[in-house]
Amino acid sequence: MRGYGRAVGDTAFHLQQDVPVPKPNQGEALVRVLLAGICATDLEIVKGYKAGFHGILGHEFVGTVVSANGDSSGAFPTGTRVVGEINICCSRVDCRACQSGDLVLKRNHCENRKVLGIFNHNQGAFSEYLTMPLENLHVVPDKISNRIAAFTEPFAAACRIIEQNLIQPGDKVAVIGDGRLGLLIALVFCLTCEENNLTLIGTLNLSYIQY
Repeated sequence: MRGYGRAVGDTAFHLQQDVPVPKPNQGEALVRVLLAGICATDLEIVKGYKAGFHGILGHEFVGTVVSANGDSSGAFPTGTRVVGEINICCSRVDCRACQSGDLVLKRNHCENRKVLGIFNHNQGAFSEYLTMPLENLHVVPDKISNRIAAFTEPFAAACRIIEQNLIQPGDKVAVIGDGRLGLLIALVFCLTCEENNLTLIGTLNLSYIQY
C-alpha cells in the first residue's frame, strides 16, 4: 500500500509505494482510511520535531472497518465508518493508569502509551490502511460527513481543556491564536462559557473576536 512517512535509513519524508498492509492483533481492527487531516504536529515532525521518528505520519482520520479481530460484541461489522482515539494504552497489569478503572486517566496518563503516527507508533493515518485497538474506535453516525468526522481528533483535543476543569464558571478566557485548533477551542468555549467571557485573538480579518 501507499503511505507518507520516513523509512528507517531515510533522511527525508516521502510517499512510499510499498508499505506492508498492517495485520490487526487480537482486540484490534484493520481500518481503510477514507480521509486524513494534516495537523501542525505532522508538519513540525517533517521539519525536524521528533527527529528520530520513522514510519507513517498522520493521526486525524475517518475510515471504514475492513476486519475486527476479537469483536465478540459485533460492534464493528465490516464497512462501519469509524474514527479513533490516538492514545494507545499498554493495558499492562503493572500500569497504574491502565488499572485505575478511570478511562480518562488511562487514556491520558498511561506511561507506556503510544500515539498514532506520532510517538512510539509507526503506522499512522497517512496510508491506505491502519490498525487500531477496538476500544479506541468510535462509530461515525450516518448524518456526519467524512470531512466533519476527520475533525474529531482536534475537536476532542479542544474538549479536553474543558474536561480538565481548568476553567471555572465566571472565568474570562482568552484564546491566543486563530489557527484550526484555536478556532475549535473557541467554539467549545462558546458552548460552555458564560456570554462575554471569551476573547479570541489572532490574524483573521476580524483580528479581535469577543463572545
